[in-house]
Amino acid sequence: MANKFSLKERIRSFNNALNGFRSVLYTQHNFLIHILLGVIAILMGIILEISLMEWIAIVIVISVVLSAEIFNTAIELLVDYISMEKNDVARDIKDISAAAVLLISMGALVTGLVIFIPKLIPLL
Repeated sequence: MANKFSLKERIRSFNNALNGFRSVLYTQHNFLIHILLGVIAILMGIILEISLMEWIAIVIVISVVLSAEIFNTAIELLVDYISMEKNDVARDIKDISAAAVLLISMGALVTGLVIFIPKLIPLL
């Protein structure tokens, strides 16, 4: 049977998520780089007056990249916790997780290029 809804538990859950976000923000340099690039994309969107659909695409790819970086960090921490010694399997798990972030980031880059290049060409 499901537990009753508790506002206190929802607030605690939200605070836990914020703590996790702060942890990634203060410890992961790549996360900061992704945030900076996301801010640049947002500023370019404002300056170049992109359409609503283009905004939706930008917001989605920024959110997915940041989420992927958070998942990658969680996976790396879990692997480090479970496998204290260096080994090939632990390395491969971490490398594969990082590869997922790289792939998503490349997709975000292509999305940005498709949106922004046609708007920048007339300005050159």
